[in-house]
Amino acid sequence: MTTMGYSGPDFYDQSSVYDTYMQRRSKSQNPNDTIEKPIFMGLVGSVRNRAILDLGCGNADFGLESINQGGRRYVGVEGSKNMVKAGHTTLQGTQGEIIHSSIEDWDYPEETFDLVVSRLALHYIKDVEACFQNVYKTLVPGGQFVFSVEHPVLTACTRSAEISTRRADWIVDHYFETGERNFPWLGSTVIKYHRTIEDYFTAVQKAGLTVTSLRESRPSPSNLDQDEYICRLRIPLFLFISSHKA
Repeated sequence: MTTMGYSGPDFYDQSSVYDTYMQRRSKSQNPNDTIEKPIFMGLVGSVRNRAILDLGCGNADFGLESINQGGRRYVGVEGSKNMVKAGHTTLQGTQGEIIHSSIEDWDYPEETFDLVVSRLALHYIKDVEACFQNVYKTLVPGGQFVFSVEHPVLTACTRSAEISTRRADWIVDHYFETGERNFPWLGSTVIKYHRTIEDYFTAVQKAGLTVTSLRESRPSPSNLDQDEYICRLRIPLFLFISSHKA
């Protein structure tokens, strides 16, 4: 029997889940910092003098870093109360702003931001096409949109995630059957929405944006010890797409 999962924001508002997640993020070899962040930051480039919108901003670490690197304005949109609280703490003493709202429900202002980003949040929302249309609306002409998501080989099938012992491989199945999945994670169950690489690419194009780069999460040996590097060469963890508004 399948356990019904929590939506992304509600999932992180469980205190046990939030605490466990933050503990994982603090580990030195965590893939978010050693794989996702270097690729993502490389795609974003300089943030100096840019107005930035961060969708699913979490604890706003990216916001603080952007402000410290000369970002002109930072607005983070976050649905989880726990993450909003953490974000306010992170940005205390800065001009950064955190808005408590789901990505889907926020009222996107027209032609306001030079850069829209989203890091590992969009696989939690059902209608990514509507989201990308809102991104197009809120970008200034020439503005940039960069996002990362869990790689579709991970979101296709839940069977490997259901294995409680250390996994030797990852099952990819039902890849072209897109839609809702209930994933066991961090002692609970979260709803993710599986899409193919093609789905993400096409949704960006349909929104009127021009794709400039598509990356997968090939690890760098300079960021990982040898054993972890060899392990992370086996399957891609993240998908990245960078695009711009003409």
